[in-house]
Amino acid sequence: MSALSFSRLLILLATVCGTVFATSAAQTKPAATIAPTAYQIGLAAWERGDMAAARDAFEKAAQLNPRDADAQNMLGQTLLQQGQVDDAIAHFYVLIKLRPTLAVAHAYLGQALQAKGSLDDAVTEFRRAAQLAPKTPQAHEALGRALTLLQKNEEAAAEFKEAVRLAPERPEFHDELGLLWVQEVKFADAEKEFREALRLDPNYEPAYLHLGLVLASAGETNPAQDALDQAVKLDPNDAMAWYQRGILEQAVNPNEALRSYERAVELKPDLAPLQTHFGLLLQRRGDVERAEAAFSKAVELTPSDAEAHNNLALALLQRGQADAAIKEFQQAIQLRPGDPGFLQNLGTAYLQKTDFDAAVSQFRAALILDPGHASLHYDLALALKLKDDLPAAIAEWKEAIRLDPKLADAHYSLGVTLWQTGDFPGAAEQMQQAIQIQPDYAEAYYMLGTVLKQMGRLPEAAEALKTATRLQPDFAGAHTTLASILRQLGNSAGATAESKLGADITREKNNLQAATFATNSGRRLLNTGDLDGAISQFRSAIDAMPTYSAAHYELGLALQQKGDDAGAKQELQKAADLSAHPTTPSH
Repeated sequence: MSALSFSRLLILLATVCGTVFATSAAQTKPAATIAPTAYQIGLAAWERGDMAAARDAFEKAAQLNPRDADAQNMLGQTLLQQGQVDDAIAHFYVLIKLRPTLAVAHAYLGQALQAKGSLDDAVTEFRRAAQLAPKTPQAHEALGRALTLLQKNEEAAAEFKEAVRLAPERPEFHDELGLLWVQEVKFADAEKEFREALRLDPNYEPAYLHLGLVLASAGETNPAQDALDQAVKLDPNDAMAWYQRGILEQAVNPNEALRSYERAVELKPDLAPLQTHFGLLLQRRGDVERAEAAFSKAVELTPSDAEAHNNLALALLQRGQADAAIKEFQQAIQLRPGDPGFLQNLGTAYLQKTDFDAAVSQFRAALILDPGHASLHYDLALALKLKDDLPAAIAEWKEAIRLDPKLADAHYSLGVTLWQTGDFPGAAEQMQQAIQIQPDYAEAYYMLGTVLKQMGRLPEAAEALKTATRLQPDFAGAHTTLASILRQLGNSAGATAESKLGADITREKNNLQAATFATNSGRRLLNTGDLDGAISQFRSAIDAMPTYSAAHYELGLALQQKGDDAGAKQELQKAADLSAHPTTPSH
């Protein structure tokens, strides 16, 4: 609840308490004439949201008559709105001195102390307000909220229950009590209160949001979705409802999750966890550029969050920006020095930079912290192999396998290295181990076929390569190597067919590479405002590969900007026909 709306709630409290602020009678006649005018000017400014004008007017009213409780109160409220918490507190203390038994004055002071973070003092004032106005449900609600912030949930529950008892027809009090039960992990009690709030007011949006969260926690996905859908329908500007809807949808409907996150970010861009969830979803969808932007915003909002820096670094690494990634990984490590995962990621960034010595150093540092981590030994082995230290690499891959015998990639990489050292039987054994662990490992079948070919075991090699092409039909190297073996076995027709397949696949991949390059170039031109140049590049991409959905998608967007609605519609439909989810090419 905003400070302004909470202030209006407290003004209501003052009305319910039957208290009316009155100016002191001990004023000179000029002051009595001027002060009310200044006060009324301030009220008018407050109502239209002009806090600067309101402050000037209320300050003038308070200066003319320091004992004017109305002026002290509204000046305090205005200062609180402007973030001048300490000054607001000073005026509320004056208000209490003027009206010590006025419940709402203590509530105002409690509000300001809570904003300052002085929760114990705030509770004292809210408690005094509730004592002075025991039959006012808002007083108990405010006290309950403050007690919740102090994690005094048992006392808070008593206050919320009292608010409900005093005003059982008010849905917001049931909602507040339900939220407390959520904190206490009493989901059944929470659900009961949220449903009662909705019975009282079927259009009370916060209860739909909170009910959705409770149902999701209980694993009731469909009812939770219905509740959150109703929340965003009732209040399309509730960023938290869109955010929670995105979290719920991302496992079952990523497209809807993306739509929800986009709307939530539009409404509340300064929510770091939202930016993180948004970035992770974009990253999984291959939209690394937007993921980087989301993670950058999360870092901006929470610069002391090590995970935020790590997430940004990983996105930068995906985009090939190793230097920038290294800086972010280093920042994450500085914030959390004992995290071996961050050191491992930094080592990976150095691998991308081909700084193998630095990579080895980071992997070894991570292993000091976590010596039993198989993937760290795997990464260290890879760095050592790239340094041409094959014996050390072999030792590390063997250690990775000892720690995790089911690590198929370790068997595969060890097999490749043994093959490079001339140990063909050892290489074949490791490939067979990798295949046993991961039967759809096309690359392992390809390498097994290659090794068996060099061992002269041509029929077995041919079978392994046929399996590789069955598992991965666009594996050009497997088709080409199989063609060579079939030719040696005297199967000229089979060799010709496989050779043609290999050549066609290679040409297709070259076309895809050209289309990707042209599409990326078009996007860069579009970002610089060169619309015609961008369109030309997108058309070049389509010429290189007519089935490349991303190029049709980007061309459609560009044609929309140019005002060619018919052309845009045609290209966007083509993109949708080629792929339900056109993927933005990486940069």
